[in-house]
Amino acid sequence: MEPENETQISKFLLLGISEDPSLQPFLFGLFLFMYLVTVLGNLLIILAAISDSHLHTPMYLFLSNLSFADICFTSTSIPKMLVNIHTQSKVITYEGCITQVYFFIVFGVLDNFLLAVMAYDRFVAICHPLQYMVIMNRRLCGYLVLGSWITTALNSLLQTLMALRLSFCTDLEIPHFVCELNQLVLLACSDTFANDTVIYFAAVLLGGGPLAGILYSYAKIVSAICGISSAQGKYKAFSTCVSHLSVVSLFYCTLLGVYLSSSVTQNSHSTARASVMYSMVTPMLNPFIYSLRNKDIMGALRRLFKVKP
Repeated sequence: MEPENETQISKFLLLGISEDPSLQPFLFGLFLFMYLVTVLGNLLIILAAISDSHLHTPMYLFLSNLSFADICFTSTSIPKMLVNIHTQSKVITYEGCITQVYFFIVFGVLDNFLLAVMAYDRFVAICHPLQYMVIMNRRLCGYLVLGSWITTALNSLLQTLMALRLSFCTDLEIPHFVCELNQLVLLACSDTFANDTVIYFAAVLLGGGPLAGILYSYAKIVSAICGISSAQGKYKAFSTCVSHLSVVSLFYCTLLGVYLSSSVTQNSHSTARASVMYSMVTPMLNPFIYSLRNKDIMGALRRLFKVKP
């Protein structure tokens, strides 16, 4: 089969999670509900952090950025999927696909970086409580957030520009609900060695680096908590990390699930369904994890909507 030049490619077909026509109304309703809950929940976190002066702290600065990234991450894929289900079309333009690839990488990797930054914040708060405000000053917090955004944007730009070099055969079906870089590389007829190298290098550096930082931070946190003599002190220190630790566990466990699913099964729809966990379920649950047991967030939301406790 002769490859076509990449400039002749005008569209791809997103096969989605299931091709069963009877399931489409259910999937449309389910993902519309999940998307609305995700946007509303994360938007409330952002509004609470901005409107309440009590929440103008490093932790809530990072949390509001994480919420914004989650809104953008889900908005990269779900609206297009909903449109395709509603119109019974699987088509996405070449330009739309490349745009999805760029933003899907940006906000996916940004989540990873922000979780690492938040782990460092918890490390400083527990291991160096008296120096917390000195270490986590406004300038450092700004650098951490800005550095995360710039690094992920440049990484995504590099990966996307390299994807533009790929040429494709006549088979343009993507067995996913979003244009994912790995799927594009698998479809390519041209040499993908450079793309594979950059993907693996970025995965190790930008994926493994933040994960190593999180593990190191929590190793120090556990050591510090074990050194606290009173049980009440241990509980109070650990309770400040529970929400973040829950989000980190959910994020990395779902990513691991997707990796294992793609390794074990050759069913592409199974991999797409597993991807729902980290691309939709995790961003939807994050606001609940951070707000349900967080008196500061709940208090800020009550004051925002003038609701009496």
